[in-house]
Amino acid sequence: MTWLGAPPRPLDPVRSIKVKLGAVLVLSWATAFAVFWWNIGWLPPTTTATALLLALLTTQVFAHGMTRPLREMTAAARAMARGDYTLRVRATARDEVGQLAEAFNQMAADLAASDQQRRDLIANVSHELRTPISGLRAVLENVVDGVEQPDAATMRTALAQTERLGRLVTELLDLSRIDAGALVLERDEVGLGPLLADVVAEAEVASAAQRRDVRFTVDVRPPDATVVADGERLHQVVVNLVDNAVRHGPRGGEVRVLARTGPDGTTIEVRDEGPGIPREDRDRIFDRFARGERAGDGGTGLGLAIARWVVDLHGGAITVVDPEPPAATGSRIRVTLP
Repeated sequence: MTWLGAPPRPLDPVRSIKVKLGAVLVLSWATAFAVFWWNIGWLPPTTTATALLLALLTTQVFAHGMTRPLREMTAAARAMARGDYTLRVRATARDEVGQLAEAFNQMAADLAASDQQRRDLIANVSHELRTPISGLRAVLENVVDGVEQPDAATMRTALAQTERLGRLVTELLDLSRIDAGALVLERDEVGLGPLLADVVAEAEVASAAQRRDVRFTVDVRPPDATVVADGERLHQVVVNLVDNAVRHGPRGGEVRVLARTGPDGTTIEVRDEGPGIPREDRDRIFDRFARGERAGDGGTGLGLAIARWVVDLHGGAITVVDPEPPAATGSRIRVTLP
């Protein structure tokens, strides 16, 4: 290993900063004394020794406060190694040590938040995996024990649980790629009309399989509108939004997918006729596993989180907006792309 910019450090073997400061003071004093003695020839020994001793004592007193943040950081770092991220360093100084203490506290807070997110992710993933696995196991046990016959309805139930499990695994892999920075966009000119038509065609098949009988409306203006984006990832975003609208809307309701292009960019909206999203939950629904009162609807709680990250990678924004009058209910999720 090569160390860059490493001048000689003769005091490295000394284990205490206070001792180092004292050594620096003594060496500086001795150098000044030697020069002074060389030119004058004589200094009072008692006065010289007393001055040097008082200087050393003063250095030790002030050095204690200077080095205390470093000792606190050492103790906090050792606690972090044991998994305790609660210790903080008192950062009142304005010098380099104070700046280091502030940076250390920020790092400790970030590590604590990251560790909590990791714990929450493990707990949520465990819960989400357990639900479809338990449902699938119950169906198979009933078939094996002869309680149920392996008819079309029973197999549809098993297939639904399997699809939910596969969707969760796929979304977790997408999140892993995003977190690792391995998701690379392949931008190209994408026609919004064909893109939304493909999404709706898939949603119609899924809605029929779920027997929700949802009606879909696509409105693209102008009809030949295009956007420069990663077509596959943008398709994934709209699929997640439409799937979210189908599950949260009423049976036999309508889901509208709209796209507009103009000088300020491109907007894509997905609207449903469901109960809507409360204002206090509008930011939180884009977090991982955040489903609020809609838990148990068959979703994984990851689709909107992935949609937000993909839109962010495109330099756009995804938000929940108020329903248009005279509609009093329903949700509108808008994607804005530059």
